[in-house]
Amino acid sequence: MCTYQQNFYDNPGLIDTHAHLSMLKPITETASVKADLSQLFASGFQGIIDIGVEAGDLRRRIKDFAEYPEVWFTAGIWPASQAIAEQKALFPILEQHIAEAPKNRLVAIGECGLDRHHNKTADIGRERELFELQLNLAKQLNLPIIVHSREAPQETRAVLANYPEVQGVIHCFSYGVSEARDFLDLGYYLSFAGVLTYKSAQALREAFTFTPLDKMLLETDAPFLAPTPFRGKPAHPYMIAETYKRAAALRAVNLEALKEQIAQNVRTLFTAMRA
Repeated sequence: MCTYQQNFYDNPGLIDTHAHLSMLKPITETASVKADLSQLFASGFQGIIDIGVEAGDLRRRIKDFAEYPEVWFTAGIWPASQAIAEQKALFPILEQHIAEAPKNRLVAIGECGLDRHHNKTADIGRERELFELQLNLAKQLNLPIIVHSREAPQETRAVLANYPEVQGVIHCFSYGVSEARDFLDLGYYLSFAGVLTYKSAQALREAFTFTPLDKMLLETDAPFLAPTPFRGKPAHPYMIAETYKRAAALRAVNLEALKEQIAQNVRTLFTAMRA
């Protein structure tokens, strides 16, 4: 039996809180993404949150994956340069798709935020405007927000501090203990991806061990950031088993107890998933 099949069958109860299912490739040449997901959920894998990045992608993603009750959806606009420039035209499209979506399947707004790695020369004011539009939408709809923050911890914190009514998660957390404290003080959850397993990520592991167990989530960000020993390959939600195992070891907790804690955290933050 090959490695991916062992992961499918040996790791029930896992939740991937951030994946891009539309970007996945089949695990084998003879399979399909849907066949892979069917096998994964048949094994007892508990759920996946499929994350939106473009104004008009929600309708297509729901059509493709709504057959799986274990999949929930978010809707948002990632801070790409074109999206920042065209936000006035794109935001109404996002609102329309959200209005059409089944209310029991849409669990959050995002991912959205600030990316000063890709947008070094872009107008941060315009980038912040796009972020704030989605924070206001999350406030209006009483939904949590999925925050993308790369090389912009202070700027992200400053924006979020203006929206105390909004809860959410800093996805694929990539900073250290000081930044973790800042976001936790705002009431945000921190989500850790496969980078947690990389040898070079000691500062991230320190932030992870600093984070209270009831304020953490785990994710793959599939197809990106595959954990060790899959690093360099396209990530798939099944690979989150390795991140769970490393997380449990770092916190010296039983793996089953960690699964239960993450599931509770998911239900607490994403209230639509309780239905």
